[in-house]
Amino acid sequence: MTLPAFADLQVGDTLPPLALPAINRTTLALFAGASNDHNPMHIDIDYARRGGMPDVFAHGMLSMAYLGRLLTQWVDQRRIRQFNARFTGITHLGDQITCTGKVVQKFEADGERRVKVEIQTVNQAGETRILGDATVAL
Repeated sequence: MTLPAFADLQVGDTLPPLALPAINRTTLALFAGASNDHNPMHIDIDYARRGGMPDVFAHGMLSMAYLGRLLTQWVDQRRIRQFNARFTGITHLGDQITCTGKVVQKFEADGERRVKVEIQTVNQAGETRILGDATVAL
C-alpha cells in the first residue's frame, strides 16, 4: 500500500470508492456471528415484522465496518487517528452500499501531518445511510 503524500492531497480530493455487493441474509448472519451481535431485528424476520419492519435489516456497525474498509484500503490502519460515524438511515436487504470519502481539511497536530476526511455510505438510490469523518496521519 502506497501512502498518499500529504503535499499531493488537496481539500476536495476524493478517496477511491468502495462498492459492495447487495446486503443479503448470509452477510447478516456472518456479521452477527463475527460481532456477537445477535439482535433479532437483524436475523429473525418474524421478530422484525413484529417490530414494524418489513424484513430484517443490516447492523449499523456492519456499515461502519465497511467505512473502515474504505479507510484501510486508502491508508494503513495504524495511520487512523480518529473515526466517527452517525447512523442516518436503515440499510435494507438488497441494498447495494457504496462508501465514499472526501478530504475536507489538512493540518498538523502532535507533530504529524494529518487530513480530515468526511466519509459516508449510500445505497443504490443515492440515499445516505451513514455520515462520518476520520482523521488520518500522513
